[in-house]
Amino acid sequence: MKYSIRTRFTLGMIFLFLIILVLSVFSGYYLNKLSNKTSAILKENYLSVVYAREMSEGIMNINQEITTSYLMKRNSDSLKIGNELNLINKSLLEEKNNITEPGEDKLVAGIESGYNEYHSTVFKYLMSQNKPEVMLSLQNISGDLYQKLLLLSQMNGKALEAKTDDAKATSRSALTQMTILATLCFLIGMSFTFSFAAYFNQRFFQLYYGIKEIVSSNYDQRLFFDGKDEFHEISLLLNEMAAKLKENKRKMSVTLLDDHARDLSTKDVDELKQMLFRIKTIEEQAAALLTKFEKK
Repeated sequence: MKYSIRTRFTLGMIFLFLIILVLSVFSGYYLNKLSNKTSAILKENYLSVVYAREMSEGIMNINQEITTSYLMKRNSDSLKIGNELNLINKSLLEEKNNITEPGEDKLVAGIESGYNEYHSTVFKYLMSQNKPEVMLSLQNISGDLYQKLLLLSQMNGKALEAKTDDAKATSRSALTQMTILATLCFLIGMSFTFSFAAYFNQRFFQLYYGIKEIVSSNYDQRLFFDGKDEFHEISLLLNEMAAKLKENKRKMSVTLLDDHARDLSTKDVDELKQMLFRIKTIEEQAAALLTKFEKK
């Protein structure tokens, strides 16, 4: 199949582009896979740990306010307690929509049940005018609620560690695979580049020295290129030109020898002049082409 130099060059650029495209696609695939794993960790388990901490801090602040007011014989700050209860309720609702681990739904249901009991006990304490038995009941309920929130935090903390290790393993695997793929593509690209450059360099130098020999009046020089590209066509033209120059030179020599035996006619002189002019023109063109190659 005949391929022109332009076609070969275009196909070479397309091949290199495909190598870059393969690397880009696989890099995007592994980065997206790793991003999904890390975002899942942040979205699922880390937020559950945050919600458990926020609820624990809210209960601690309420208990601290109730205990301080009881010891100082004053009424508890109901506004502060109400704000804390609203924050706890908000975190609990967020956690109910973020169930990810096995058994977490039952644990959250227990936390919600304990919080409802705690919530009602707090209002009961505020309405009971600081009765000690109500405060003791409130402490017991909050202790059980603390334990459940601690279990929720530990459950998601362990899942967080496991998923982090999995993300690290995925990252190492992706790095190894991308290193192998990049090395393979690099070797293929380098091999192709050297073979591609060698193909043109070999033909350019053959063409260069062939023209140089013809300019030096070595009309026996011939060029032989494999394939069916422009180099092959140029070699045929140069070989034909060299053959014609050799033939013209032979005819001119014969004509000059015959001059000693007979006088040249006007027609012979004109033909000789034209022949010399063609030889000179061809040599000038070849010299110009040679100069062009030497400048490159």
